[in-house]
This record gives sequence, C-alpha cells and structure tokens, in this order.
Amino acid sequence: MFDLFNGLITSKVRTRILMRLFLNPDQNAYLRELAKEFEVSPSQIKEELDNLSEVGLLNNEKGGRQINYSANTGHSLFPELHSMVKKAMGMDSILDSILRRLGNLEKAYVIDDYAEGKDSGLIDLVLIGDIDRANLEDLVAKTERYIQRKIRTLVMTRSDFDKSEGIFQGRPAFVLWSQGDNK
Repeated sequence: MFDLFNGLITSKVRTRILMRLFLNPDQNAYLRELAKEFEVSPSQIKEELDNLSEVGLLNNEKGGRQINYSANTGHSLFPELHSMVKKAMGMDSILDSILRRLGNLEKAYVIDDYAEGKDSGLIDLVLIGDIDRANLEDLVAKTERYIQRKIRTLVMTRSDFDKSEGIFQGRPAFVLWSQGDNK
C-alpha cells in the first residue's frame, strides 16, 4: 500500500511528509527535524513544506526561530488523506484484524514512532480492557506477516491503566480505537 501511495504522489519527500504529519494530526514538526529524519537536504524539505502549505494541506506556526508544521485537519481532503496514510502504514489492517476480536477492549493507543508518523517497522500498541491474550498473540502474528511490520503490545486492565498515571508522559501517543467509536 505504501508503494501505491508513493505512486499517487510523485515526490517521495512529499509522501514522507504527508505520512509523518497526517497519521497523527496532533503532532507537528519543523524543517530541520524532518530533514534529519528523512536524511535529505533542508532545501528539499522546505520546497515540499511550502507547496503543501500553499495548497492548504499544512498549517504552519512560528515558534521562536523555527516554524512548526502540522496537518490541516480543516482541509476538505484531510479525512481522505488521513485514511490513506493509515492504510499505507497498515493501521487499517491492525484495526480490522486485531482490535475488534480481542474480548472486552475498551481503548487502544498507538505510541512512540508510529504515533509520530514514523514508519520504523515496529508498531507499539497499548490495549486497555479484558483482553483474550491467546487470541491476541495469534492475531498479532498473522497481522505482522500481512503488513510486514513488528507489533509490540502492552495489555492493561482499566484499573491498572488508571493507576499508571504518566504512562505516556514524554511519549507521542494517540487513540487508535475507543469502545464508543463507529470504526
């Protein structure tokens, strides 16, 4: 799916920026951070950030000496691009093959690299609820083969989660699924 996304958008740098900022729209990034992460020149990143900002896909906000860029969630194409990015990174497969078949799942979080939109090959999930662990292990193994990424899970009861204040402190995280969602 990532190859399809790359085929639709001809600039690999542009694709990586969209992947990074549209997977978790609460995150932002600045030019030099992206250049270092993608191992390309700041001028290449600047050109793409300017183009994406000009068409309204990105918001930018000056913070001190740097400009922070984030996905424009108000743009009419945001829902479609957000969905495409989730599919390209395998998030839709995780939702379809894991999250709905685990027992009494209350909430699922993506944390660390994937929460920042970085495709590191390791997806960290925090699952809250009364989870069927044997079923989880089987589903994770099958999904890993399908999406060709490693999935690491932390399973917690609601009580344990409530007691562990600060579990996400200093770590990027976003809610992937919640019991009330209609996904």
